[in-house]
Amino acid sequence: MNLKKSRIISIIGIFILCFISHFVYNLLPCSLTAIFFPVNESIWEHMKMIFTSIILYGIIDYIILNKFNIKYNNFFLNLFITAIISIPIYLVIYLPIYYKIGENMFINIGLMLLVIIITQIISYYILKSKSCKLLNYISIILIIISYIIFGYLTYNPIKSELFFDTQDEKYGINNYNV
Repeated sequence: MNLKKSRIISIIGIFILCFISHFVYNLLPCSLTAIFFPVNESIWEHMKMIFTSIILYGIIDYIILNKFNIKYNNFFLNLFITAIISIPIYLVIYLPIYYKIGENMFINIGLMLLVIIITQIISYYILKSKSCKLLNYISIILIIISYIIFGYLTYNPIKSELFFDTQDEKYGINNYNV
């Protein structure tokens, strides 16, 4: 196996984890799962789902890369960049479609797959780039900060369409109605 094949496997793995992570909070509702997994059907909470799926797959990816002796650099930088850029990439593609035709599960799933493919292409180039230890350490800190922000915004959502759950007509985890 080589790095390209590992990226193809990562696309499948992250895609599967997105489906699983979509339901984690419903199965295990607590403060900890609320930070990492979607607590409602808002657009923002789905961005947390993609971010977490990429980070969680990083554990599997690390094992695969090392088990098959695949040469790579910048592992944590790769995790942070691919996870964080998945959010604006998804939003830039999704929001115009959402405002034009509304919610569509098949389009949402297709766009999620497209975003995962794009991020894993980027991942390939980051893992092949020259090693930068400082950026890897900074990336670990930035992942932690990202989850602090996710947690804060789950409990204190901004009153905007991005954070509004149209299904339950509320914001965030609390019962903040319109």
